[in-house]
Amino acid sequence: MSIMSIKGQIQEDIKTAMKAGEKDRLKVLRLISAAIKQVEVDERKELDEPDVLGILNRMVKQRRDSITQYTEGNRQDLADIEAAEIVIIEHYLPTPLSDEELDGMIDEAIALTGAGNIRDMGKVMGHIKSNAAGRADMGAVGAKVKARLNG
Repeated sequence: MSIMSIKGQIQEDIKTAMKAGEKDRLKVLRLISAAIKQVEVDERKELDEPDVLGILNRMVKQRRDSITQYTEGNRQDLADIEAAEIVIIEHYLPTPLSDEELDGMIDEAIALTGAGNIRDMGKVMGHIKSNAAGRADMGAVGAKVKARLNG
């Protein structure tokens, strides 16, 4: 999906949700749209695809954190709302990388950068980040790279 198609698709889906009376879906779509517009206003620029994917990933991460807190606080009703919002947001994200694809990407990055130890982690992560944007949790990727370079 290109940037115009993600942002354009969200706008089209807002219209469709309004016509269909899908209040919950409409609320989430408007939140996504508002988050994108807020960053564009703050940074005074049109966001490109990686920026939009970053916003969507942050929104999913925030909701996962909320689910954990709500579950610990015995508020399953609120956790269920957050989970439903994640499903809607993830619709606009690319398919996540499988463990095998991610391992292959890490191996390739290590080979291409000539990384031999943990001091080279930045080079490896820089290479992976450009290829895995929006498709992998970079925190988990960092842990895998660190383990591979220490091992």
